[in-house]
Amino acid sequence: MNAYTPDTGDLVWDETARKVGRVMGREGGCYQLRPPGGGREWDAQGPLRPATAAEKLSAGVAMANARSRGEAP
Repeated sequence: MNAYTPDTGDLVWDETARKVGRVMGREGGCYQLRPPGGGREWDAQGPLRPATAAEKLSAGVAMANARSRGEAP
């Protein structure tokens, strides 16, 4: 693992899943992440790092597009 330890609510980049997630909690060495606009949680063991501004923007655009297609609330 790396030295970065995210807090609940932080937006992070999950290197394994290759997507942005909001930290919902931690159980042992595993973080529970959820897409920024809501959705199904996934478990991430890392490595995690803070999401960049570009990654946050990209995740927001993807969520807006999904809403416009009726795929997300």
